[in-house]
Amino acid sequence: MRDESVPTLVDPEWLEARLDEPDLRVLDCTVHLSFDSETGARRSVSGYEDWKRSHIPTSVFADLLEDFSVTDDPEYPYQLPDPDAFADAIGRLGVGDDSRVVLYDAEGNGWAARFWWMLRVFGFDHAGVLDGGWDRWTAEDRPVSTERPTYEPASFTPEFRPELVADKDDVRESIGDDDHCLINALRPSDYAGSKPIKYGRPGRIPDSVNVPTVGDEAIIDAETAQFDSPETLRRRFAAAGATDAKQVTTYCGGGIAASSAALALSVIGVEDVAVYDGSLSEWGTDPELPMVTDE
Repeated sequence: MRDESVPTLVDPEWLEARLDEPDLRVLDCTVHLSFDSETGARRSVSGYEDWKRSHIPTSVFADLLEDFSVTDDPEYPYQLPDPDAFADAIGRLGVGDDSRVVLYDAEGNGWAARFWWMLRVFGFDHAGVLDGGWDRWTAEDRPVSTERPTYEPASFTPEFRPELVADKDDVRESIGDDDHCLINALRPSDYAGSKPIKYGRPGRIPDSVNVPTVGDEAIIDAETAQFDSPETLRRRFAAAGATDAKQVTTYCGGGIAASSAALALSVIGVEDVAVYDGSLSEWGTDPELPMVTDE
């Protein structure tokens, strides 16, 4: 039985005061992502070794690359696993139907947001993301640990919510639909198509609007990994048309920044946002699908 709900954005003080509560699970979701400056090739490395060196007390490591993504398709490395695979993996970390979960990472909290979205996709709403992540936690001199806790396996019952997941057909049908707001969560230069190609072709999906969750103009501070205030988030998304739309879909390069946008929208009360899971890793490599640039 849960004693209280978990805020969507969790303050470090809130978490520190509850670390010993038996139903609370803290998951480190860190992935280190880099791109080759010449080829744009993507390199993803698990943050497990960093977690072993130091982490938030009572936390366990959730390996998004190996345990919580489809692993047999290198072109789309972070695809949503099937419900039973997700339930088995999350249950092994001690997360069950009656748990509360706080997620964090050391790379700007996009990976934590991705995990938050996956939990919601599979019917679990009692999770939040540590605002500011690992960097804020350590900057505030909060406790850390090298202990590797283990928990009894728990029973997690997945209840798939298809309305939270978009595929390329859904996105293609949304183009030109005035009731649909399609949000690109990448940097403005990626949105404009002015940077070197990372995802097959430069640019964006037609009719999409840019609300970046990464970079200098992002709704997440690049230095602190903290989200903008709810008032600022509401203003930014209202300007993009998201607060009045009947349906909102977010996308990026591989579904990570898009998850941060979905999380931010949830903070201001815009729920049931779909994330295009394949994002530009799928769309940008299909020459039959339209792309536009500012040039």
